[in-house]
Amino acid sequence: MTRHVQLDPVAHRDLRIDTTRSAASGDAVMVAPTFPDEFRELHAHYPVLFHVDGDRVQPLALLGLQHGQNLFLDADGWQAHYVPLAIERGPFLIGNAGDRPMVHVDLDHPRLRSGTGEALFLAHGGFTPYFQRVQSVLQRLHDGIARTPAFVDALQAHALLEPFTLDITLDDGRTHRLSGFHIIDETRLRTLAPEAIGALHAAGHLEAIYMAIASASRFRDLIERMRGRLATA
Repeated sequence: MTRHVQLDPVAHRDLRIDTTRSAASGDAVMVAPTFPDEFRELHAHYPVLFHVDGDRVQPLALLGLQHGQNLFLDADGWQAHYVPLAIERGPFLIGNAGDRPMVHVDLDHPRLRSGTGEALFLAHGGFTPYFQRVQSVLQRLHDGIARTPAFVDALQAHALLEPFTLDITLDDGRTHRLSGFHIIDETRLRTLAPEAIGALHAAGHLEAIYMAIASASRFRDLIERMRGRLATA
């Protein structure tokens, strides 16, 4: 369930946000939605994949290898230096008040259940440093998501997405398959005409494409994390 309301400094002055990274806080997820401007930070930790549903394409940071699994989450918190912004923003989101984007909060989010944690508003007015960071995250998400359709259109125009399947053999001989996602088609990218490459660069898409390609090196880390979990289970 979700219960989104516009954040109000009077009605929500006593609101507290539990910033602990845990499954109970909603962090046990396999993927996090992302956007091209975030690929540079992501590629050092997480593979970047794409979910394709007809003409709809959603970039994703891969956190686990099966549904409900976050291999970067353990009893000590989040085991990577960078948390995807779509995860970090919880329980906040951008909503519209008329034609103006405004900060909303999900009052049913698990981060609000304890009643303890970070405050949003200072006692005598103004925002806490924590909430200033939240606002920065939301603004970057808002701007990045707005620019994503042009990137997706470019990928589709040049047929740069291909289906992806990863088959894993575990130490006990069991196999696991990851499927249902797409990646950048490197072969197709190499065959593009110089004019097409130039157009991708001029539009600001080429760096994100290469960052998504580079992120594939993180699959090995995910596999090792999965093997480590099974070994200690």
